[in-house]
Amino acid sequence: MTAIKHALQRDIFTPNDERLLSIVNVCKAGKKKRNCFLCATVTTERPVQVNVVKVKKSDKGDFYKRQTAWALRDLAVVDAKDAVKESPEFDLHFDKVYKWVASSTVEKNTFISCIWKLNQRYLRKKIDFINVSSQLLEESVPSGENQSVAGGDEEAVDEYQELNAREEQDIEIMMEGCEYAIANAEAFAEKLSRELQVLDGANIQSIMASEKQVNILMKLLDEALKEVDQIELKLSSYEEMLQSVKEQMDQISESNHLIHLSNTNNVKLLSEIEFLVNHMDLAKGHIKALQEGDLTSSRGIEACTNAADALLQCMNVALRPGHDMLQAVKQQQQRFSDLREQFARRLASHLNSVFVQQGHDQSSTLAQHSAELTLPNHHPFHRDLLRYAKLMEWLKNTDYGKYEGLTKNYMDYLSRLYEREIKDFFEVAKIKMTGTTREGKKFGLHGSSGKLTGSTSSLNKLSVQSSGNRRSQSSSLLDMGNMSASDLDVADRTKFDKIFEQVLSELEPLCLAEQDFISKFFKLQQHQSTSGTTMNEVEEMDGVALSRSHTSGVAQTVSSEKDMIRQMMTKIFRCIEPELNNLIALGDKIDSFNSLYMLVKMSHHVWTAQNVDPASFLSTTLGNVLVTVKRNFDKCISNQMKQMDEVKISKKSKVGILPFVAEFEEFAALAESIFKNAERRGDLDKAYIKLIRAVFDSVEKVANESQKTPRDVVMMENFHHIFATLSRLKISCLEAEKKEAKQKYTDHLQSYVIYSLGQPLEKLNHFFEGVEARVAQGIREEEVSYQLAFNKQELRKVIKEYPGKEVKKGLDNLYKKVDKHLCEEENLLQVVWHSMQDEFIRQYKHFEGLIARCYPGSGITMEFTIQDILDYCSSIAQSH
Repeated sequence: MTAIKHALQRDIFTPNDERLLSIVNVCKAGKKKRNCFLCATVTTERPVQVNVVKVKKSDKGDFYKRQTAWALRDLAVVDAKDAVKESPEFDLHFDKVYKWVASSTVEKNTFISCIWKLNQRYLRKKIDFINVSSQLLEESVPSGENQSVAGGDEEAVDEYQELNAREEQDIEIMMEGCEYAIANAEAFAEKLSRELQVLDGANIQSIMASEKQVNILMKLLDEALKEVDQIELKLSSYEEMLQSVKEQMDQISESNHLIHLSNTNNVKLLSEIEFLVNHMDLAKGHIKALQEGDLTSSRGIEACTNAADALLQCMNVALRPGHDMLQAVKQQQQRFSDLREQFARRLASHLNSVFVQQGHDQSSTLAQHSAELTLPNHHPFHRDLLRYAKLMEWLKNTDYGKYEGLTKNYMDYLSRLYEREIKDFFEVAKIKMTGTTREGKKFGLHGSSGKLTGSTSSLNKLSVQSSGNRRSQSSSLLDMGNMSASDLDVADRTKFDKIFEQVLSELEPLCLAEQDFISKFFKLQQHQSTSGTTMNEVEEMDGVALSRSHTSGVAQTVSSEKDMIRQMMTKIFRCIEPELNNLIALGDKIDSFNSLYMLVKMSHHVWTAQNVDPASFLSTTLGNVLVTVKRNFDKCISNQMKQMDEVKISKKSKVGILPFVAEFEEFAALAESIFKNAERRGDLDKAYIKLIRAVFDSVEKVANESQKTPRDVVMMENFHHIFATLSRLKISCLEAEKKEAKQKYTDHLQSYVIYSLGQPLEKLNHFFEGVEARVAQGIREEEVSYQLAFNKQELRKVIKEYPGKEVKKGLDNLYKKVDKHLCEEENLLQVVWHSMQDEFIRQYKHFEGLIARCYPGSGITMEFTIQDILDYCSSIAQSH
């Protein structure tokens, strides 16, 4: 180990001006046994630095290299693991804990002892040595012994010191003077000893020679001591004098401090008095205004408002610590409280009187509006009350109990007033809708619209049940009845639409004006909110649950104030929603189609109200009513579909245009005029889809059940009517149904034509069907004439049965039959007849082609030509 220590000193630490004091061979705990050395070193230069250096053998050779160094001042803990049992393990706590295992316990103890000594000598730092044997540490050694140990350690540390340059030079000069110094060391040492003795003798003689001078020096010292004693006496006298002056100055300083303290206290006292006087003194004019001010005139209200604001400022002043303990402050605060209570009571009493007087004044004007569909104007009343708005805000901030009482009283008085006005208003609206008096309404609804509904229903029933023989006369009467009923329906519905729009137009500004007044008068915030009922959610609304709760003395948030506005409006206008629902029920009873007008108007007003404030009372109420209107609209559609399912046709008369097809046309035309540019077009489109599918199904059902009129005629006429209606109205959502109606009309027209044309040339048709059957069985066309049943004689025989005269007669009978099947309203006779003419010509050409192919060269032709067919059809059509 010594050889390694010298090698490390030479190769690593000497080049860095360091001395190696202790070394221990270690490896890291818990890892592979890779040995290294921990070295305790000190620097040779001042100030001395102590380090712990980790040295590791290089992988490429036998030399050692410096790997890591830690300053001893960074060492916090040395843990020897066990103070009793010998263990080679120990930990050093630097920036982190390093765990080591020494090669032997002796090396570990020697290294830890060296660390302790270096700390004691150079650092004096508190390093914790735990689990270390007391024999290694010298903490228990007395201070004197500590010094000797430290000194011994210093000698041990300094046992080897190099010569400096001057010492080396002096030794060389001395040895040059004695050439034999190297050859004869004893002679050189003896010479040095003799010279040392001579030098000592010279020193002794010099000391003895200087004794006289020492005596002189001692005498001078005695004189100096006497002078010092005199100076000390003078200084003592001076100190006594200064002591008395110091006491006087201390008294003066204390007096000045007391004077300064008194002045400071006086200034502070003056400031506190000025603060209280400036902030807690209410002018006599304000006190008089609060006690006796006129609350009826504008000037008096302004004076009371200013006085109330001044009182509030005095009561809300932020007192400094200790002010509330002053008797004068307590008295002033009590006086303010009495003034506030007195004025609040007087203000509340006056406003209650104003509310009552408003009810009486407004009731007197009801008679003026009883015959008109208008609501009384409350603007003058609002204008007068808004003069008290600032006083209401003051009352809200100072006495919430009275403010809440005024709020309740206002709602009670105004709710009764508005209830009378609104009920009378709706009564007038109902009278104008039905055209009856109040007394006549007791016996039920007898308006012209009610009669119209019944007459229209009976006319529709008449149109289905009329017989064929009386059809011409009843048809003309029916047309006249329908024209009259239609005109009256349009007039009544237009009248209803105007009345309903006027009702909503009167209610909307009334509610908005009242809500704006409540917000301003009662100082409640109202802002637009994203919450509330939207148009898309209106179908799912079942109502609004409103609850009212207040906490006295707690500032209301914007949200709670908006809730309070809605609650007040709900109580004041609690009769609006029931009255609107009653009016809607009446309109639906008069004419179910009125639900279309109401849906459009109500949707528009809901949309307008939601743009202003989605969470307002008006928006919520109209939204609830819109739900009822939408249900009535859905009910109207369902009733029409139900009537289609229940329709019954006469077995004795031809069908014609079915009543529900005509009603759909009327509904669609009316709906398109009403829903033009409407917000709820989607509802109508959904209703269209339901209705048109029901119409299609019912037409097919009636056609299948028809006995008098062929199924194809019923389908053709009604789908032609539906197609014409949809083409005229151009309803975008029914484009597919329009194409379907056209296709059904075309298919059934073709089917009816083919079916009808089989009858005039029945035998000829059967003959050629047999020919085509033989060809289909594989017989060649030119060989068909050799078949016994289809030879040329049989063909001539069949052709002779249909001369031109017979064909014309057959076509004439066919025309009469078609005319008997078709109805006059749809006017399809000429269309069907032209299609039959084309189909007959097509069959004629087909027969000619079969004769040419199957009977070539026979010279057999029909007894009439295509031109004859055209002439027959034209003359028959003109004759009828």
